Amino acid sequence: MKPIFIGDKEISDAVSPFVIAELSGNHAGDINKALALIEAAAKGGADAIKLQVYRADTITLKSDNPDFQIPKKVGNKWESYGTLYELYEYAYTPWEWLPELFAKANELGVMLFGSVFDETSVDELEKFNVPAYKIASPEVFDIGLLEKVAKTGKPVIISSGLSGLGDIELAMQTLKDNGCENIVLLKCTTAYPTPFDQVDLRTITNMRETFDCQVGLSDHTTGITVPLASVALGCNVIEKHIKLDNESESVDSFFSLTVEEFAMMVRELKHAWQALGKVSYQLTTESAKNRYGTRSLYVCADIQKGEAFSEQNIKSVRPGYGLHTKYKPEILGKKARKELKLGDRLSWDVIE
Repeated sequence: MKPIFIGDKEISDAVSPFVIAELSGNHAGDINKALALIEAAAKGGADAIKLQVYRADTITLKSDNPDFQIPKKVGNKWESYGTLYELYEYAYTPWEWLPELFAKANELGVMLFGSVFDETSVDELEKFNVPAYKIASPEVFDIGLLEKVAKTGKPVIISSGLSGLGDIELAMQTLKDNGCENIVLLKCTTAYPTPFDQVDLRTITNMRETFDCQVGLSDHTTGITVPLASVALGCNVIEKHIKLDNESESVDSFFSLTVEEFAMMVRELKHAWQALGKVSYQLTTESAKNRYGTRSLYVCADIQKGEAFSEQNIKSVRPGYGLHTKYKPEILGKKARKELKLGDRLSWDVIE
């Protein structure tokens, strides 16, 4: 599977996962919080920071028709917003902030890009020469948007959260037919927060085989367990929402990591990737130092010269400096060439 690059960062099995900090609406309408989140994410080790670039009128209609009302059901954290328009009007990142947000990211030396939700948001982000584009799960079904993004020539990260296999195939083919050669497909479950038994991480290995592309995870579970597990299954991109702290209340704060938790995740993802290593049956340098701790044959009772070796005077014990235990049946009954004391190693030169 060929590596791809977002900016100067390689995405492949050969390097630790590319980590994206998703700001979403966790700025709660305050540009100072947005700037603080960018700074905290960069300090915490994020490779890139992602915005959601839309306005309420580019993502839905201002209507209280039942189709546009947020379902009222137990556990729906967003039902208080009433309609989709009201939710997005609260959660969106004002476009007039973008110059200052990109300036802050450039100052910190961290990549900033965005999820796009219609063609105008692509045009807006092109002004900032973003290194990549993200297609959120619902927008996988917007063929015109996929065509527009593909024609920018930038790498595209696409989430699978609401897609069946056929939907993913159509989206991937649309991107490729319009010139996109670098695609990252993210395993995603669109549930907030996602129950652990609905993540289905085993799909990741099948995604790699089926689509022959770099694969990652857009995670909405609580904590960092699922991202760490995903690395073992081949995820090379991890996207996770970030908030300033547990006191920060915003549209997505209830399933987001604090900046401290995010930094811990970045560290542990690197450790998980390092632990994957390679296929090898050779002892590592550190393991080799402990090879002496294996079992081998030792004298367990004093033996006179000419005395026969028996179950009573030789034994398989630690450490491993004596003869291999596989030789014990061959040695039993043979005679000692010299006097041996308890604790002496067995070696061929003391056996007649």
